[in-house]
Amino acid sequence: MDRTGSADLPLHSGRVPDWLAERMARMGRVLVEALVLHYGRHEVLRRLAHPFWFQSLGAVMGMDWHSSGVTTTVLGALKRGLTPGGRQLGL
Repeated sequence: MDRTGSADLPLHSGRVPDWLAERMARMGRVLVEALVLHYGRHEVLRRLAHPFWFQSLGAVMGMDWHSSGVTTTVLGALKRGLTPGGRQLGL
C-alpha cells in the first residue's frame, strides 16, 4: 500500500471498560475469522501491519479513541478473542 498521509495520536492513560474489552474480543474474533476465510491469513497479517487499516479495525471493534492505546487494546482483544481457535486459523 502506498503512503497516503500521516496521523498524530495523543498519548492517553487509563483503560477501556471491561464490557468494551469483552465486546472487542468477540468482535475481533468474528472479523478476523471472516477475513482469514475470505482472503487468507497472509492477507490478514498484511492488513494488520498497515497503520491506517489497523486504526480502522480498532474503530470497527469499538475502540473509537484516537490515541496511543489503540494498538495495545486492539491486539489484547484479538489475543483474547482468538485464543480458543487461533491455531485453526493459522494465526
